[in-house]
Amino acid sequence: MIRVEVGDITTLKVGAIVNAANSSLLGGGGVDGAIHRAAGPELLAECRSIEGCPTGEARITQGYDLPARFIIHTVGPIWQGGGRDEARLLKSCYLASLKLCLDRGIKGVAFPAISCGIYGYPKQEAVGIAVKTISELYISYSLNEVVFCCFDEPMAELYRDRIEKQGLG
Repeated sequence: MIRVEVGDITTLKVGAIVNAANSSLLGGGGVDGAIHRAAGPELLAECRSIEGCPTGEARITQGYDLPARFIIHTVGPIWQGGGRDEARLLKSCYLASLKLCLDRGIKGVAFPAISCGIYGYPKQEAVGIAVKTISELYISYSLNEVVFCCFDEPMAELYRDRIEKQGLG
C-alpha cells in the first residue's frame, strides 16, 4: 500500500523512516534536524562513524528513540536548473533507500519530500520521480507499506494527485 500522510515523520511507527540528510550525516535543518533531535544523541555518534554519504546514495542507522527501528539517510541533489543530473540523482536516492529496505527485510518505510526544501528541487518534478520510482519497485521489494510523509497539505496534494494519475490510489 502506498499512502500519503501530513505530519511529523519522526512519529511514524514503520520499519524505517528516510532522512533527507546532508552529506556529512551530522544533522542540519528541516527533516534532518528534526530526526536527529527526536532520535537522540546516539544517532549523531553512529553517524560520525559512517563518515558521510555522497549525493544519490543512502546509509542506514538504528532508529534509537524513534518509533521506527531504522533511519535510512539519503542525500538528495541540490537543484541547479536540471542540467546537472539532478533527476538521476534523486531517483537514485529512492532506489538506494529501497535497496536497504530489501537488504534488511524492512516491510514499511516512510519518505519525506527529498530535495524539496532548502535544496530547491521543483516540487512537481520531484514528486513525479518519487512516485514513479516507488510504484515500479515497492511490490518486487516486498514492502507492505510506503508512506509519503509531507510537512503540509499542499505537498500532500501533489503526492495524492500523482498517485491517482499512476493508478495507485
